[in-house]
Amino acid sequence: MEENEEVEKTPLTDTVVYICIIAGSAGLMYGYDTAVSGGVMMMKPFLKKFFPAILLKMIDNDMKQDQYCRFNSHRLTAFISSMFIAGLVSSLLAGRVTSLIGRKLSLITSGILFLTGNGLEVFAQNLAMLIAGRLFVGFGVGFANQAAPVYITEMAPSKWRGTLNTAFQFFVCCGSVLASIINFGASHSNTNLGWRLALGYASLPATLLIVGTIFIPDTPSSLIQRDKLDEALTTLSRVRSTKAEAEAELKDLVSSTEATKLNTQNPYLKILELRYRPQLILTVAIAGFQQLTGVGMVALYAPVVMRTIGMGTEESLLAAVVTGFVNLVSVLMSTCMVDKIGRRFLFIGGGIQIIFSQVFIACTLAIQSQNRDRGVSKKLRCGGPSANVSHIIGIRMVMGPAYMARPE
Repeated sequence: MEENEEVEKTPLTDTVVYICIIAGSAGLMYGYDTAVSGGVMMMKPFLKKFFPAILLKMIDNDMKQDQYCRFNSHRLTAFISSMFIAGLVSSLLAGRVTSLIGRKLSLITSGILFLTGNGLEVFAQNLAMLIAGRLFVGFGVGFANQAAPVYITEMAPSKWRGTLNTAFQFFVCCGSVLASIINFGASHSNTNLGWRLALGYASLPATLLIVGTIFIPDTPSSLIQRDKLDEALTTLSRVRSTKAEAEAELKDLVSSTEATKLNTQNPYLKILELRYRPQLILTVAIAGFQQLTGVGMVALYAPVVMRTIGMGTEESLLAAVVTGFVNLVSVLMSTCMVDKIGRRFLFIGGGIQIIFSQVFIACTLAIQSQNRDRGVSKKLRCGGPSANVSHIIGIRMVMGPAYMARPE
């Protein structure tokens, strides 16, 4: 009991902060790539090279077709969805692979996969090469999103795990903001160099992840699972303030690992038992509905939605920059509020805000569709970005407690 209390009081060291920043760069990589893709889709040189039919629809003002339908293309859908399909497949495999080879090697693998895909995207000469790059990026993102949060959780002292896990989301938002700013600058280029540079900058966080991870240790839990107790103690000695704390935590982790090994029942079958049914349903529901709020699609399609309601390309990309900053501030606010006012209040309040925001955006799109020649009024064009900002704030109100409520 005393040993567990000592582990609970373990302070946060500079080494832990540095290590978690390196692991958090996986979030920077993911956030940047998601947001930059939405902006690149608005750039005329990019559309001219890979989706000329969409570009013709955009510049043909005489066509009796609303702005949203002008982006209706199976080729564009393949470009967008390929990353998410690859990410889905890799996320199903990443958990097992991460357990076998360790968190550190999984992070390096994710960076290499992402860097390979990013290179194919940047130097793509045809749609097949572009989609192949998106697939590699998706595999890298799937591994990163699995390994990075686990790495941070296992490295951080128990008292600081919630805060440091939120740091991963903070890096995702930082990546989104950087991508929005770069998209706005690249949109002024009339050559292929603009979109190639915008995509290419994603290689920087991937390179940071690969190089930085080489110089950081694997997590103690991962090392113990693979019977590397000496390395686990060495790692704990690096990330804890005293040797006594390291030894106490090692003993606690070894006991937990041995207890897990004694349980021969398949964990996937165990969670289906009736006594775990409420926790299972709640956990799946929180994660599922969290994604169904459109958290990923907001960053990706925000410029397209803004263009649909009548804004120009530059205005749409500038609105995405504002949305990115709001996203970043909202994460910080949610982190500060979640422990003070509770998870339930944020879930309910954020959910209501998301509903009203999405209804307003949907109504604006419907009005635009019914008035193709005249478009929407100036007030509605201003209301669209405002509703999108409100949507982002609502999502972050939900996302903050969601990441904490699932393990709780």
